[in-house]
Amino acid sequence: MFSSLKSNKMFFLFILFFSTLISISANSWFGCWIGLEINLLSFIPLISNSKNLISNEASLKYFLTQSIASINFLFMILLKLMLFNLLSDYIFSIMINSPLLMKMGSAPFHFWFPNIVEGMSWINNFILMTWQKISPMILLSYYFNSNFLILILILNSIIGAIGGLNQTSLRKIMAFSSINNLSWMISSLLISENLWIFYFMFYSFLISIMCFLFNNLNMFFINQLYLLNINSMIKFSFLINFLSLGGLPPFIGFFPKWIIINFLMINKMQIIAFILIMMSLIMLFFYIRISFSSLMFNYLKIKWFKIFLKNKNNNFINLITMISIIGMILSTLFFM
Repeated sequence: MFSSLKSNKMFFLFILFFSTLISISANSWFGCWIGLEINLLSFIPLISNSKNLISNEASLKYFLTQSIASINFLFMILLKLMLFNLLSDYIFSIMINSPLLMKMGSAPFHFWFPNIVEGMSWINNFILMTWQKISPMILLSYYFNSNFLILILILNSIIGAIGGLNQTSLRKIMAFSSINNLSWMISSLLISENLWIFYFMFYSFLISIMCFLFNNLNMFFINQLYLLNINSMIKFSFLINFLSLGGLPPFIGFFPKWIIINFLMINKMQIIAFILIMMSLIMLFFYIRISFSSLMFNYLKIKWFKIFLKNKNNNFINLITMISIIGMILSTLFFM
């Protein structure tokens, strides 16, 4: 039974991967829409779990929101075909961008994102925050309205930073962190597709570390970091990787943000760069609050129960922590 479930999940993961390739390699908008639909239908079985009602609810919410976005996307394509000369390119670009932004969970269409994230496992969250953004982002790069996207990235930056301040759920904090990082991705997309790929690779690496740690420790809320008697080395790695995700120098997470800030300054987008930096400081505030509190809080320890990771996992965590620490120094030397 378990082997069949595993093989089914592997099959749907393969379809998920294949559907993204269909979307980004299609030579028509209709082909892109087909790829997005296959992607939606392959991700739902990965979320849903017959033994967990919250996961089933999350899969239903995901299906409804993504279906609305897909219907809007298809409607815009058909509208453009029917009203080819009447509909201006400026209006059409905004209309075609909106459902794609909704699909990736961008503000102001982010209403579904934190709620769905709350009902999913860390592995599914990792897929939603990384792989599921690839198709909409690449389709967005084909035909976008730069003025509209500048407004969207400012909204993403502000909502992502402020929304995570009063959260106690780690999954919701990571969701708002993803919304904030989306503003950096959109700003990199306005400059160059290669710059977006560069930022996305670093972002995926940092998110994978956090999801791996939370999944292995089975953590979902902030108070678990305070109450559970976790090995201090694991807590230190939380601090380092949170600071790296927030983009604090000299950690490796600062490197892609540094490159984007440089390009924004070259393209005379100083105000956007200023907003992104200020909102990143708010993100760093609640990352440091989580990490510092978990290290410094004086709580009652259960003496006979201490959480460790397996030796293999410990070695992996030590390795990625070292990459986060020395990665920025190495990358700086490389670009000198």
